[in-house]
Amino acid sequence: MECKKATTKADVEFCKEAILEFRPNLNPETAVDLVLELINSNEFELVFIPNASNTRAGAFITYRFLNLLRTGPMIYVDDLFSFPECRNQGYAGKLLDYVTERATNKGIKSIHLDSGYTLHTAHRLYLNKGYYLACNHFAKAIN
Repeated sequence: MECKKATTKADVEFCKEAILEFRPNLNPETAVDLVLELINSNEFELVFIPNASNTRAGAFITYRFLNLLRTGPMIYVDDLFSFPECRNQGYAGKLLDYVTERATNKGIKSIHLDSGYTLHTAHRLYLNKGYYLACNHFAKAIN
């Protein structure tokens, strides 16, 4: 099981099915270009692990490098997804370890992510990987 950093359009295409499964709000016709635009900003990374048959991404993670007054330099995990056949096999944990290694290598002292209230299996993984509940996240939709 190897983590691969997406750098090309072909890499993002390989991940497209997983991205659209996790983020159905994205337009399938423009999703790849959107992800490439984010990757080219040099502050956003997409990392994936191919499924067992190497036909698509079995799991992926996206994250950004931010520098905030509250935290200083940090990594924010936007997305972490595994297809059902890849769950409970270490894919998500391996991707989280990859991000921890990136943070360590860049001298970044914290990683942050948000998770839905009902995602107890994910919460167990995060807690087992050393994450803790730091705050509540509030949002406001603007019409």
